[in-house]
Amino acid sequence: MSSINTNASAMTALQSLNMTNKRMDSVQNAISTGLSVGSAKDNAAYWSIATEMRSDNKALGTVKDALGLGAAKIDTASTGLNAAIDVADEIKSKLVAAREPGVDRDAINTEIAALKEQLITIASSSSFSGENWLQNDESTVSGTKSIVGSFNRSAAGNVSVSTIDINTTNTTLIGTDDGAFGILTKDIDADQLLDTPTTTAVNYFLLDAGDGAANAGTEIEIDGSTTDTAIDQMISVVDDIISQMTSAASDLGSAGKRVDMQNDFVNNLMNSIEKGIGQLVDADMNEESVKLQALQVQQQLGVQALSIANGSAQSILSLFR
Repeated sequence: MSSINTNASAMTALQSLNMTNKRMDSVQNAISTGLSVGSAKDNAAYWSIATEMRSDNKALGTVKDALGLGAAKIDTASTGLNAAIDVADEIKSKLVAAREPGVDRDAINTEIAALKEQLITIASSSSFSGENWLQNDESTVSGTKSIVGSFNRSAAGNVSVSTIDINTTNTTLIGTDDGAFGILTKDIDADQLLDTPTTTAVNYFLLDAGDGAANAGTEIEIDGSTTDTAIDQMISVVDDIISQMTSAASDLGSAGKRVDMQNDFVNNLMNSIEKGIGQLVDADMNEESVKLQALQVQQQLGVQALSIANGSAQSILSLFR
């Protein structure tokens, strides 16, 4: 039956053309954005996963920044410690030289005093971002410093932050409020450094903490009246100080290596997550280009079909001629 009110063929052709246009809009959007899943309506599950992982990747980016800051703090403290070890080596050499008969011990002590001032300068200037791991100006031990090391998400979806902890109590060279907190300012019993210790303590310290409190021991300095035995004891104490600083430098080196390894891991992890997100939501441009060409042909055919369907109504006029 032919009808001028209802054109079923045109309705079908129009519906087909509209579906083609919608599909073309989707393909063109994928090509312009590079995403096959650009919103939740495209694929709710994939969009949700991708959104969550992008958020986690941003958090990992912050972790990477924190690791870089932590590495800088470790490098600063390590540089200071290594410089302090070199200066302490010089002090030990000067003390050994003072054991030579006939040397001017007052002149040697002047050199030692200058080296001790250099140690103070090194410790006070080894600061980064307001933190100094070589000098403690507080009335308590430096304690543990934490560096943000990772951002974790459990299987249950719960998140947590892990840290890399460094005990800066062992790296403190100078305790300005309490000399006992610093390697260079605390008392060290020379008697305990003997192969066969006696029961009599003989305490020495290298630097005056400047805290106003008197150390139990004697500051390492010499003059013409200093005995050879006392110099030998001072040499032993300075050597022990060097050993303690070397151990502290080794600890910092190990921590620095761990931070570097974690930084590399976080960087690789971010790349892996980014790749995984891409596999979920990125558009395959080769596939989309093929789809676009096919839809363009379908669109042209749809327009032609709609034209033919609309044209069939014109044939009804010929019945009334």
